[in-house]
Amino acid sequence: MPACDFTRRDFARWSAAAAAAPVLTNLAFAETAAAAPNPGKADISPANLELVTLTEDRAIITWYTGYTGTDDGLGRMKPAPADAEVHWGTRPDRLNRVAGGLSRNTPYHYVELTHLEPGQTYYYQARSLGKPVPPTPFTLISGNAVGTSTFGLDTTGPYSFTTPQPPPGRFLFSIVLCNDMHMGETQAGLSGSHPEYIGIEQEAGLPPYPEVMLESLVQDTTALKADYLLAAGDISSEAVPVDLSKAHQLLGKFGDYRDDYFIARGNHDRAHIGDPYAHCRVGQWQGNDCFHDQFFPDKDQRTYFSRDLRGLRVIGIDTYDKPGNGGDAGALSPDQLAWFRNQLAKDQDQPTIVFGHHPLVVQDSAFPISASSSLDAAQATTILQDYSRMPGLFLHHAGHTHRNKRTVSPLAPRVTQQEVAAAKEYPGGFTLLRLYTGGYAMNFYKSRSDLARRWSERSRQEILGAWPQFALGASVSDRNSMVKRDLSGLSHAHTPHHHSGHKPHQHA
Repeated sequence: MPACDFTRRDFARWSAAAAAAPVLTNLAFAETAAAAPNPGKADISPANLELVTLTEDRAIITWYTGYTGTDDGLGRMKPAPADAEVHWGTRPDRLNRVAGGLSRNTPYHYVELTHLEPGQTYYYQARSLGKPVPPTPFTLISGNAVGTSTFGLDTTGPYSFTTPQPPPGRFLFSIVLCNDMHMGETQAGLSGSHPEYIGIEQEAGLPPYPEVMLESLVQDTTALKADYLLAAGDISSEAVPVDLSKAHQLLGKFGDYRDDYFIARGNHDRAHIGDPYAHCRVGQWQGNDCFHDQFFPDKDQRTYFSRDLRGLRVIGIDTYDKPGNGGDAGALSPDQLAWFRNQLAKDQDQPTIVFGHHPLVVQDSAFPISASSSLDAAQATTILQDYSRMPGLFLHHAGHTHRNKRTVSPLAPRVTQQEVAAAKEYPGGFTLLRLYTGGYAMNFYKSRSDLARRWSERSRQEILGAWPQFALGASVSDRNSMVKRDLSGLSHAHTPHHHSGHKPHQHA
């Protein structure tokens, strides 16, 4: 849900807007489905085309196929296996190359185009059973799910994208940016006291979806030979010890904690009251703090930190260092804020990134933006003013909103603020940050195991099927970007750990 804790008032405001968009009315869809004949192979329709990942040399395109006119009870067609092809080329009238899907005969299609040229415009049309695939529709926002231009949007395609240039210089290393695993959660998309908008559960007989998504994330990022991983909060659904332990176990397959991967607290990871938490340390603000025990176990250890990774300063902040029920704005305690500002005042030319759960600012949302969406406004302003005096700070990574969104504040225009979509639900994945001596690139990937793609497509039906308009990112650049920046002071030397001996993956 937007900002993890979408309030009843927020939802009432948004529902009025959603009701005005006819494409989102599930009742009409359900009535049509009820009258539909029994589906057969000839009655399969493709839908939900999305250009997910776009780097200088490759593109990843996904879509879904279902039985025409059916309804699986969530407002979407029942899944129907089909083939997948993307026809593509450098001219719209000559799509002379064809790429096939990751899996054969599946409803959950994932096609990767490779060996693209930087700065080149390409045209493509995705097809299943020979039928062209229509884009995910954007009706509540101005956006484009399938390209970097509007070419073909009012037709069945082809659609168009232009590959970016790679960051200048020599590749250094890569970092996974991820958040919102919600380990232990059993329903996605719940909204306060609105039972008519049902939560979406994993299908019976399948493993819990938070585990499915995190397992795939770790497998995918390991395959990409990422060097480090930063998890920006809401590691758990409600900070139950067994769920925190499971997250620690699965992330441990990526590498060693506090050497290869690092954790920050989210509002769902706050200290809780109740029997499941009784054996954890007493929380500073309330209840018992099991997150503190799991990830910062030393007696006097703080839940925020600074770490040097090959010359890159990484600052992890705890944006729920306060009392509360998790549904209000994030904040840093006075002690943490003083520590953080002191860190920012040091070595201001050193290449630096910050990661924490709550964004500093939230803009351009299809949903109402409330105080709970971000960090305390006064603290955020102070931090941005500090950022403006730091030539070396170039990135602030946040989660909490469950969406892909790239923002640059006029208060600190040299700093990219990147919100990354939730790992645990549609679009379900991570961002890969690639660092070069002359800049960096960020590219979002959907987690791609069979079960991860299956759950991602099922959970897109949150909020009457409007969820993609919020979570995917309004534009390709909200999930894929390149910035020129002098990072020549960083080290290329590889510190041996979980994938030592492998050549670093230089492009996504």
